Amino acid sequence: MKTFRRLLRYAAPLHHYIPEYVIYTVIGIVFGMVNFAMLIPLLNVIFNQVEDVPKMLVHPTFSFTITYFVDLFNYYFYHFIQTTGTKQSALYFVCAVIGVCITIANLGRYMSTRVIVRLKMTMLSRLRTSLYEKFTQQSLSFYSQRQKGDLLSTMTNDVQEIEGSVVNSMQILLRDPFIIIGYFAALFYLSVKLTLFTIVFFPVSGIIISYISKKLKQKGWYSQELLGKILNVTEETLGGIRIIQSFTAEKFMQKKFGEVNHRFVTVSKSMFNQRELASPTSEILGVIVVVVLVIYGGTLVLNGSDLLTGATFMTYLVFYSQIMQPAKNISTAITTMQRGIVASERIFTILDTQETIPEKPGAQALEAFNTSIQYENVSFKYEQQYVLKHIDLTIGKGRMVALVGRSGAGKSTIADLLPRFYDVNEGHIRIDGTDIRDIKTTHLRNLIGIVSQEAILFNDTVFNNIAFGHPEADREAVIQAARIANAHEFITQLENGYDTPIGDRGMKLSGGQRQRLTIARAIFKNPPILILDEATSALDTESEKLVQGALDKLMQNRTTIVIAHRLSTIQHASEIIVMDQGEIKERGTHELLLAQKGIYHKLVEMQEFK
Repeated sequence: MKTFRRLLRYAAPLHHYIPEYVIYTVIGIVFGMVNFAMLIPLLNVIFNQVEDVPKMLVHPTFSFTITYFVDLFNYYFYHFIQTTGTKQSALYFVCAVIGVCITIANLGRYMSTRVIVRLKMTMLSRLRTSLYEKFTQQSLSFYSQRQKGDLLSTMTNDVQEIEGSVVNSMQILLRDPFIIIGYFAALFYLSVKLTLFTIVFFPVSGIIISYISKKLKQKGWYSQELLGKILNVTEETLGGIRIIQSFTAEKFMQKKFGEVNHRFVTVSKSMFNQRELASPTSEILGVIVVVVLVIYGGTLVLNGSDLLTGATFMTYLVFYSQIMQPAKNISTAITTMQRGIVASERIFTILDTQETIPEKPGAQALEAFNTSIQYENVSFKYEQQYVLKHIDLTIGKGRMVALVGRSGAGKSTIADLLPRFYDVNEGHIRIDGTDIRDIKTTHLRNLIGIVSQEAILFNDTVFNNIAFGHPEADREAVIQAARIANAHEFITQLENGYDTPIGDRGMKLSGGQRQRLTIARAIFKNPPILILDEATSALDTESEKLVQGALDKLMQNRTTIVIAHRLSTIQHASEIIVMDQGEIKERGTHELLLAQKGIYHKLVEMQEFK
């Protein structure tokens, strides 16, 4: 119930929906009941039981009771018969009233459905927005601990499950209790003795449905988790299809997918079977009640007790049949809702995840970079083991510092700490003497541009990828950035130039073209601090030459941290930092380090980079 109440907050304020919904629902129910109540005079006319009763010709005194409205109808009904003098006219009168009631009842149901649709769309939109905002605000450690497929499943399937179960069930739970209450009021009016007799059977159905619901919730979480794994395997396959086929691992991946899919199907079958059991169970119980009701009520009619007539008893059975469907709907809704509650809990688990890179209250604004970046005794670990140990490093403004070393030495980690993708465990990182944890995150990252080994682009136009985050950017500024990045020439040769869509992850472009677009993006941002993370290591010689030329232009008048395996990208660095096992082992210029005959010299000789 706590999860359900929290879910409702995403549709707040509820007073925009509930009063309107209740009004339309009551209209639908009342006129639906009046429609069925017309059966009594209709049957009386058909079976020739209409009599001139003097009481019926007296206008009743107003009172807000069922009796008043029944007497009011009888007054006009019998007055109509007296005026026209024919029972056939009375039949027309009753049928006309039935037609009007049906129209109004269905109009009420339609309008109530519109209200629920509005509530549903608002709730789901806000849920998706909250999830997406949470995804964009989390640190990289959040994603290293979770499967991408599971997160995609939460955004799509879990939200969809809420729509298909919780919201639809909520509509039933808001509407059908009113229907049951209304029809029970009518049943009590028709026969108190018969209605009290039938009420005894309802708790039995409730106990059975409650047991089924409890079992469903236990399996619902596991089912959604398996669905996330299916999406994760699928996403890995689509992203790595070239590797899968080149290693002839199709059968291996098919088996991996098949195992997860089989577990999901097994759990889902069991869960759906239990969920569907609620409907036939309630229907069987309902039929049993109706059979007993016919026997007992028929006996009352035949014996002439309880003032039941044949027409009244038949109307009673019709009214009672209208209760059975809402009762079955409620029982089904309660069981169906369990899957949605599980989906909601999975969503709230993500939304409740604490940000590992929180912004300090009262963080400072920093509009410019003026003097230096300082790493002061910095140590860092992803889990238990430290990957950086006591790093001391100062990078002056306008200088280029290169980080080299074997894979796993900690080079990329040093760079990732600067824009606060992670926070240090020990020590401080300062910009112009201010700890970066005391700076507003957006201001800090606005000072930094990143060009990574993997050219990360978006399924959009060339223009929007270069001016990423600035859709109203000046076109000339974008073109100028592309020129500096040696990208303008190939862009103009594309089908629609700067307005050409580049496909998912830029797959319509070559590797070198994609990388030059990321450099153009960094040039357009014009940051004072630049991080180049092995930006040319995956390129062929010709592409590397073009990209390196663009990088040289990009690095002019900027403070640059370069992570590279190729000597050509770092030999002119102001300082080269040699990393090994998370520590700085050597530092100096290219010539000085070669002369020392240490680790750097061995890396050059071993052609770790060239």
